[in-house]
Amino acid sequence: MQAGLWGLLSGSALFIGAAIGYFVPLRQRIIAAVMAFGSGVLISALSFDLVDEAYHKGGFMATALGFLAGATIYTGANWLLARQGARHRKRSGDQQPTEAQDNGSGLALAIGALIDGIPESIVIGISMISGGVVSMVAVAAIFLSNLPEGLSSSAGMKKAGRSKVYVFGVWLSIALISGIASLTGYALFSRFAPEVIAATTALAAGAILAMLSDTMMPEAYEFGHNFTGLITVSGFLLAFILSRLAEGV
Repeated sequence: MQAGLWGLLSGSALFIGAAIGYFVPLRQRIIAAVMAFGSGVLISALSFDLVDEAYHKGGFMATALGFLAGATIYTGANWLLARQGARHRKRSGDQQPTEAQDNGSGLALAIGALIDGIPESIVIGISMISGGVVSMVAVAAIFLSNLPEGLSSSAGMKKAGRSKVYVFGVWLSIALISGIASLTGYALFSRFAPEVIAATTALAAGAILAMLSDTMMPEAYEFGHNFTGLITVSGFLLAFILSRLAEGV
């Protein structure tokens, strides 16, 4: 139940971000800056926590195979969804199609948002397997990255004419599913060998990095331009500091 609640907490940032993006008229450069910061946070978390943890638990082979598999699975799913109208699901501008322009794109957008969030949530549950204590760095990093995801995507959904019921229904559902995914990650994978847990952690990390490259970073750069790198580095540094402080505790 703790795993489920931590997953729900991190997933709730999607709903909070969606509310901000839908009701608060933010400039796109500000949204891009938040996206860049969130990307940096996640890159740091998967570098120093997920991949490193997978390597120490399962060795190089399990980590490498899981990492590549996660990126491959996500890329394949993302390619299929892009063909159904979900290519620009994280964009805050006018890129998202309306239902009239692309029939079925609403469902594709919802599924796309779901596959973006599931790997992160599973990682939270898996992080509790070793000592029964959640990785606060992972929770904080995922929360901080979910906020701009929900913010940017809901702003784009609003511009595409999606209703409030659709927008908030999507993000509330994904927040709840995030809790279930985290609970499942702990309950299911705690029975497996360390190599399997390591490969699964690396798989999630690979999927997250592919998601960042395909969805969050293009949005950040399009409107952030020359400041994108600096803002991304700031997010990376914050997550790195949190990681090292957590080790000290």
